[in-house]
Amino acid sequence: MDELRSKLFYEQKNGYDLIDTAERIACEDYCAAYMRYLNNSRTEREAVRNAIAEAEGNGFVPYVPGMALTPGMKIYQNNRGKALTLAVIGRKSLAEGAVIAGAHVDSPRLDLKQVTLYETDELAYFRTHYYGGIKKYQWVTIPLELHGVVALCDGSTVDVVIGREKDDPRFVITDLLPHLAADQMKKTMAEGITGEGLHVIIGSTPYADEGKDRVKLAVLSILNDLYGITEEDFLSAELVAVPAFDVCEIGLDRSMIGGYGHDDRVCAYAELKALFDVEAPERTCVCILADKEEIGSEGVSGMQSEAFDCFMADLCASQGVELRRCYEKSFCISADVTNAYDPIYPEVCEKRSASKFNYGLGVCKFTGARGKSGSSDASAEVVAHLRRLFAENHVIWQMAELGKVDQGGGGTIAKFMAKRNIDTIDAGVPVMSMHAPFELVAKLDCYMTYKGVLAAYAEK
Repeated sequence: MDELRSKLFYEQKNGYDLIDTAERIACEDYCAAYMRYLNNSRTEREAVRNAIAEAEGNGFVPYVPGMALTPGMKIYQNNRGKALTLAVIGRKSLAEGAVIAGAHVDSPRLDLKQVTLYETDELAYFRTHYYGGIKKYQWVTIPLELHGVVALCDGSTVDVVIGREKDDPRFVITDLLPHLAADQMKKTMAEGITGEGLHVIIGSTPYADEGKDRVKLAVLSILNDLYGITEEDFLSAELVAVPAFDVCEIGLDRSMIGGYGHDDRVCAYAELKALFDVEAPERTCVCILADKEEIGSEGVSGMQSEAFDCFMADLCASQGVELRRCYEKSFCISADVTNAYDPIYPEVCEKRSASKFNYGLGVCKFTGARGKSGSSDASAEVVAHLRRLFAENHVIWQMAELGKVDQGGGGTIAKFMAKRNIDTIDAGVPVMSMHAPFELVAKLDCYMTYKGVLAAYAEK
C-alpha cells in the first residue's frame, strides 16, 4: 500500500530535504548577490541602471536597429531609463520562436506631487500621491528616503538620492499618539490614514530673515545648494519616497531575506542572472524588465506599450521572419511574485493550493480575481511543458493560487503577453507581507526561481 501511495499520490516536500550541501552553498551565494542588487535598486530607474551595468560586465552591448546578429550575441535596449529588454541570440531562427521571461521593476511607493512643497505652522512638508496598491497605514512612522530625477528646462537632468547613505538625513510621515487617537481608532484601517494625509515632513528650521514661509525657504535653499533646483523644477520631476530599510537576512537561521521591493525585483534579478548564465541557447532568450505593472502596465515603459514589439520586430526583420510567426512559436514565463501562505492569516488562503516558504518556485496557472477575471489562464500543455523542464533540471517548484476564490486577487503582465499570441504562464517567488514597505521571501525559493528561468532558457 505504501508503494502504491508513493506511486499515485502527489506529495510536496520541503526544499531543504531535497538539496545537498553544494546546492545550499550555491543558494547562499546567489542570494548574497541578489541582496546587493536589491539594496541598490530602490526605484525602477535604479534597477534598470544597475541591470545595465551588470549586463555590460557580462558582455552585453546596446542594440542598434539593423546591426548584424549572430548566434551567441548579447544585446540590450534601454527604454527611457525605466524599462529594459535584453536578449541572447539563439542558434535557431526566430521563426522557431523565442524563450521570454518578463518581470517588472516598479514597486509600490509614494510619488511626490508636482506642486509638492509647502509650509504650515513652521514645518515644511512634501505632498505625495501613492503609487500602486498599498496599505496606507504601513507608510507612517517609518524612515523614508528620497530618490528620483529632476528634468530641467535646458534638457539636462539631475539625479536625486537623499537618505541612502549612512550619514544622510531621512524623512517620515507622522501619526497620532494613541492617547489622542480615540476618533481615529474608530475608523476602518483603510480610513484611519488617508491618501491626502501622507505628507512627508522635511524641515523645521526657519531661514534667518524676516518674511513668510521661512522654513520652506530654508529647505529650498538646501536643495538649491545640493542640486541647483528651484521649486518650479518640481513640475518636471519624478521624485519618490521609499522605505529607508536596508535589505537584510531574517531569522536565526538566516533563511529569509527582508527588504523593500521584492515585488518584483526578486524575479527581475532571477531573470537577469539566468540570462547571464545561459550558454549557446538553441532559441533566442529574451529578458524583460518592465515598468508600470503596479498600475496596470500602462505608459510607454509598461507591457501594454509597443516598445517590446518594436524590439522583437527588429530582431525578426534581421532574420527575415514575420513577428507574428515568432510570437506564435514563443514561450513566456511571466516572472512575478505570488503570495506565500502565512500561518498568522490562514483565513485568506486555501491551504492546499497556496505556495509556501521553502517549497520552491511558485507556478500560477492563472491569476485574476474571483472567476479568473483578468487572467491569461495557461493551458494544461503549458503547465506540462514546465513540469518536464523542471524535472529534467532538478528545479524545486510548487503550484500556487492567489488566495481563496472569492477573497480577492490580482494580475501580472501575463495577460498582455498572451494577447500577443505567446504561450504564457506566471511563475515566481512566494512573498509574505507583499506590497508592504518591508517584504519577506525565503532564500531557497529565490534560488529555485533563478534555476527555473535558466531551465527554460537552456532548453534543447
